[in-house]
Amino acid sequence: MKRMGTLRLLSDLSHFSGAGRLRELLAGDPAVRVRCSPDGRHLLLLRPPGAPSPQLLVAVRGPGAELERAWPAGHPSPLDAFFLPWPARPALVLVWESGLTEVWGTGVGPGWRLLRSTELCPGGGARVVAVAASRGRLVWCEERQDGAEGWQGSPAAFSHCVCFRTLEPSGEAGTNQGRTHTLLHHCPSLGLLASRKDLFLVPTATTWPGVSHILLIWSPGKGKVMVAAPCLGLSHSQSLNPGRGDTWDFRTLLRGLPGLLSPMKPLTVHTWAPTPQGLLLLDFRGTVSLVQSHGGMRAVGTLQEAPAGLAGSAALGTFHGTLACVLGSTLELLDMGSGQLLERKVLSTDRVHLLAPPAPGMEDEEELETRGGLRLLSALGLFRVGWEAPQGLEVPSAEDLVFEEACEYYQRRSLRGTQLTPEELRHNSTFRAPQALASILQGHVSPSTLLTTLRAELRDYRALDQLKAHLVAGDDEEAGWIELAEHEVARLLRTELVGDQLAQLNTVFQALPTAAWGAILRALQLQPDGNGRLRSHAPPDVWKKVLGGTSTAKEPPNGILPVFELLCQCLCRLEPRWLPPFVELAQQQGGPGWGAGGPGLPLYRRALAVLGEEGTRSEALELELLLGSGRPKAVLQAVGQLVQKEQWERALEAGLALGPSSPLLRSEIFKLLLAEFARHRRLDAHLPLLCRLCPPDLAPAELLLLLRTHLPDESEPPTPFPEPGTEPPLTVGLLRTLLEQTGAQGRPSGPVLSLYEDILWDPGTPPPTPPRGPMTTLQASDHPDLEAWASSGQGLCVTDTG
Repeated sequence: MKRMGTLRLLSDLSHFSGAGRLRELLAGDPAVRVRCSPDGRHLLLLRPPGAPSPQLLVAVRGPGAELERAWPAGHPSPLDAFFLPWPARPALVLVWESGLTEVWGTGVGPGWRLLRSTELCPGGGARVVAVAASRGRLVWCEERQDGAEGWQGSPAAFSHCVCFRTLEPSGEAGTNQGRTHTLLHHCPSLGLLASRKDLFLVPTATTWPGVSHILLIWSPGKGKVMVAAPCLGLSHSQSLNPGRGDTWDFRTLLRGLPGLLSPMKPLTVHTWAPTPQGLLLLDFRGTVSLVQSHGGMRAVGTLQEAPAGLAGSAALGTFHGTLACVLGSTLELLDMGSGQLLERKVLSTDRVHLLAPPAPGMEDEEELETRGGLRLLSALGLFRVGWEAPQGLEVPSAEDLVFEEACEYYQRRSLRGTQLTPEELRHNSTFRAPQALASILQGHVSPSTLLTTLRAELRDYRALDQLKAHLVAGDDEEAGWIELAEHEVARLLRTELVGDQLAQLNTVFQALPTAAWGAILRALQLQPDGNGRLRSHAPPDVWKKVLGGTSTAKEPPNGILPVFELLCQCLCRLEPRWLPPFVELAQQQGGPGWGAGGPGLPLYRRALAVLGEEGTRSEALELELLLGSGRPKAVLQAVGQLVQKEQWERALEAGLALGPSSPLLRSEIFKLLLAEFARHRRLDAHLPLLCRLCPPDLAPAELLLLLRTHLPDESEPPTPFPEPGTEPPLTVGLLRTLLEQTGAQGRPSGPVLSLYEDILWDPGTPPPTPPRGPMTTLQASDHPDLEAWASSGQGLCVTDTG
């Protein structure tokens, strides 16, 4: 039966943030550049330099904030922009012609923020002409203004070089950039196109004509560069490891390969398109060719109509062995094996963009449903082009589905040479489990309901079989291993995670930590909130597996870590600043006997053990884990470390952050800081916070006794002023503030509660001045107004000093 190509509407763009602006840019600017994030949720639109504002729009499907930026007239706008394949958060990089680079991302808080800004050409005198993002690397071609020595042409013909540097997520600065490596010296102006495993360096309109028929293919995973002249059928491969300092000089390279310099016409290419199979190119005659990673080129097919000059828009893509080409308002589908035209459709718009499929393992549930097709974006909406099964296809019965799935399962795990059939399972009773399951389902579940119920399982089985076949064939190695790792982590989380299963999970995390953490992220449904914390919607059974398996031994047996320690170790490597919020979330999710609220080590100590021994672990992470644990001993230990570092304000804020349910802990922190207040004066600037931390039930007498305990011993009599360079003593003015904090508001009406409380309630009026004269003994009866004062002085004599 003939296949039928269908266009299915996935979204009318109303689910995207800033939908109105998104439709406006797609419909109004034919030169807008469109890119899709690796998870398929974000769309990036970048207008060419000189376009009216806004020049940049990043829209997100579902909850999230869009990013919109504009640069004033006369100011340069970005040359190009790319999404970075980071699993924990979406991120994008903007590159200017001057070499300025900005990395933007979404962290724990809402909205987009600038993570890092740097210069690709710090020395100046260089201009970036092309840039690409490939497998965690930023690659660019820059023109050196100082020029290069001419070679059979103008001096500027070989004044370019190709460089790259790594881009990795970092917990502290947001992103970590490696040092710059030079891949190619003294080369012409080249365009850069990146696929999932290769980087293509292609000639442009400004490339010197003598070498405009040559292109280069860099395969970082294989550690080699291929120089190819596809029109001549010639290619040359050479090992290249930039980590060991390997680099190429383009002119020297071509001098050693004279066959590549045979007189040839330049490659006249209208559109380039990188795909997993290689590099597609469309020429002005309408012929589509494929340049493979080994340098060979073959014709794929010829379109019904050719591009109408450089102004005509065209887009190329592949799916399921099918080539899709959008030329103006026409969509043509060709078989890549035979070049036969399968279907031709006329679209309602001539401004269509083909989007790259999501990276393996990063699709959400909606993307999984559309896997295998190609997505088209226009102002009308987001569409999927794919093949539809012909009408009249009989749906197998529920019993047949069960037996067919059982046949495939047992065939893969047996050593039978002959094919196992459903009839053999059914009639000869080879296996009784499918027979029992079929009898249970028969009459209770309709075929359509069974298909819906088993859709995810059947899809996973088919995808896993296809993935293994691709890996055996050696196609798309890195992406395949990542997807296989994510499948394996998702499968292991459904088991008991003991013994061999736990050892296998450790192995997956050690080999591919990024892919493994991406699977955990989806399994626990981790999402950041606006307060810098994490929340999870995962069921308790999943958290029980994560938090269980506490090991009391200092060294794990055979180096196999429990699941919680394994996740903490992975976070320390990928995103250290997420570790404290993750541990706090785990403490909230824990139940009795899970390792969080039951016997055994508390979670913060299990996380600290992953950081290493004391003295070698990160002090910042250790402090955050101790403060976020809520355990009295841990919080006191953290405050003690802050006191040793003289971080007074943070120590006080740690005590003030404790809730009303921790009065004893707040009191202990106050006493610890009060001792420091008595010993030196470096805490005086933070006295208002210390007063707020003071327990409300502390009496002035108790406060003075605490201060007296920690006051430094004085070996000499006190002097009015301290010696130069010595620590000033505690003054009454500073002490009065604390005493007022400990006393009640207003003068007490009852008896005096303390020997010192009358100091606090001083009315402010001094006693009357005694009369001058010879030394006499004052009589209370002669001076009634001094009666109270004389009685308090117990008959002391006053001498006129004259």
